[in-house]
Amino acid sequence: MNINGSTKVIAHIGYPTQTFKSPMIYNPYFEAAGINALVVPFSSQATVYPEFLRSIFSCGNVIGALITMPHKVTTIGLVERLSPTAQIAGSCNAVRLGADGKLEGDMFDGEGFVRSVRRKGFTPQGKAALVVGCGGVGCAIAASLAEAGVARLAVCDLNAASAEALAGRLKNHYPDLIVETGSNDPDGFDLVVNATPLGMYEHDPMPMNVARISPQAYVGDVVLQGETTAFLAAVKAKGCTVQVGTDMLFEQIPVYLEYFGLPTTTAEHLRQVAKIQY
Repeated sequence: MNINGSTKVIAHIGYPTQTFKSPMIYNPYFEAAGINALVVPFSSQATVYPEFLRSIFSCGNVIGALITMPHKVTTIGLVERLSPTAQIAGSCNAVRLGADGKLEGDMFDGEGFVRSVRRKGFTPQGKAALVVGCGGVGCAIAASLAEAGVARLAVCDLNAASAEALAGRLKNHYPDLIVETGSNDPDGFDLVVNATPLGMYEHDPMPMNVARISPQAYVGDVVLQGETTAFLAAVKAKGCTVQVGTDMLFEQIPVYLEYFGLPTTTAEHLRQVAKIQY
């Protein structure tokens, strides 16, 4: 890429950065389209993140930030304006500087997940869904599934308080939605989502009992560690339709591009030019 004094920078902030895939998607697209922009990973630990987020936007060529683990939840308290979706999700994965100099935040994980679900032929409306993991990405997916019209939504987390808080926000915004907490049992659900980090490492346990998942269920995983995960391989062997973590990633990138004021594209084109490595 021809990096020069006019290059716009999108900071990709998280910790650790070894599993980051976004630079291998955005940057080949920018190069192919002749867009003078660059996504750069920044490894920022939680103790210094609040100060780092504010300081990086003092750089005039930084046009936005992609926020990932473990900072998505923390970020909602660091921006001055927050979208309704991010408020419901209780997390934020996109930050930009508003025209008045104030930090603005939004959340696109859930939209990317739902777009991919629909593209694969599954209709969420009226269905029963289970989301295991109520961190930033799990809350975002739950919020977007509620918006997409699921009839029953169960959310579960090792931290029961996190699941209960998410359930409360969902009920406030979607009073007709059946919301359940407390169990990661996937039996009886049409859509099952692993929104935990389990699967990032080779010897991680399964996020739920695979034997209890219906062969007709649609199963998604958010883990970006490899082309697939042991969890998805197990449910695929049962006959389930599956969605890998990168599906959600590709589908939300066009939304990010628009948010940061850059020329947008399609998920299909991004896949053609991407240089994803595992």
